[in-house]
Amino acid sequence: MPKSDVVIYGLAILLGIAAGIINVNLGDVLVTTLFVLISTLALGFMRPRRAWRWILIVGVFVPLLQLITYLWLGWKPYRAQIWESGLGFLTGTAGCYCGALARLGVDELVRK
Repeated sequence: MPKSDVVIYGLAILLGIAAGIINVNLGDVLVTTLFVLISTLALGFMRPRRAWRWILIVGVFVPLLQLITYLWLGWKPYRAQIWESGLGFLTGTAGCYCGALARLGVDELVRK
C-alpha cells in the first residue's frame, strides 16, 4: 500500500471517530449524517477507486462509539437512537459515490 493511502485511511478513521463523537454528544441525527456525507464525499473525491470502502470505514464508527458509550459510560440510548446510528450508511453511500463521480467529471474536463 502506498504511503499516501495510509494517510488517507488514517484521515478516514479520524473522520469516522469524529462522526461517532458528534452522534454521542449532540444526539442529532441530521448533523451526524451531514458530517458523514461531507466526509465520504471528500474521501470519494480524493480516492475514487473502490469508493465503497470509505463508507465502511467512516460509517462503522457511529454505531461503534454508541456501543462503547453504552458499555463503558452507562449511557443508555433510546431504541430510535440505535436505528438512527445506521442512517449514516445511507448518506455516506451517496457521498462517496458522488465524490467519485465528481472526480471523474473533473478528470474528464481537465484531460487533454
